[in-house]
Amino acid sequence: MTWAIELSQYDLRYEPRHAIKAQAMADFLVEVTRDPTEDTNTRWKLHVDGASNQTSGGTGIILESPTGVIYEQSIKFDFPVSKNQAEYKALLRGLVLAQEVGATKLEVCSDSQIVTSQVNGSYQARDPLLQEYLERVKELSEQFEEVTV
Repeated sequence: MTWAIELSQYDLRYEPRHAIKAQAMADFLVEVTRDPTEDTNTRWKLHVDGASNQTSGGTGIILESPTGVIYEQSIKFDFPVSKNQAEYKALLRGLVLAQEVGATKLEVCSDSQIVTSQVNGSYQARDPLLQEYLERVKELSEQFEEVTV
C-alpha cells in the first residue's frame, strides 16, 4: 500500500507480484526428468574441456540428454593447474553431473589426446596426480552401463 501511494504521484501503478503457478513447476519437471519409456539404447553426450594459464584454470562441461535437454557447467580455479589437470577435472565433474541426472550410457568428447588416451589405456599416466585422477575416472565410469571416450 505504501508503494502505491508513493508511486501515484508519478502516474505509476503498483501491482503486487503474483505467485508462480503450479503449472510452471510441472512444465519444468517434465522438461528435465527422464521419460520412463525412453529408448534405453540412446546415449547421453558429454563434452568436456579444460584450460589453464600461469595463475588459474577452468573447465567447461556440456551434457546433452538423448531428448535434447542440455546441462551446462563451468568451473573457475583460483589456483594454478596444468592443462592436463584441468582436462581431468572437467572429465571428473562431467561424470559426476551425468551420474546426478541419471545417465546410464555416456559418450564423452574431449580435445585432450593425453587424457583420452590414458582413459582408453593406450597411454600410461606417469604423473602421480594424473594417476589419481585416472583411477577416479575409472571408478566413476564403472557406475555407468557404458562409457565411451
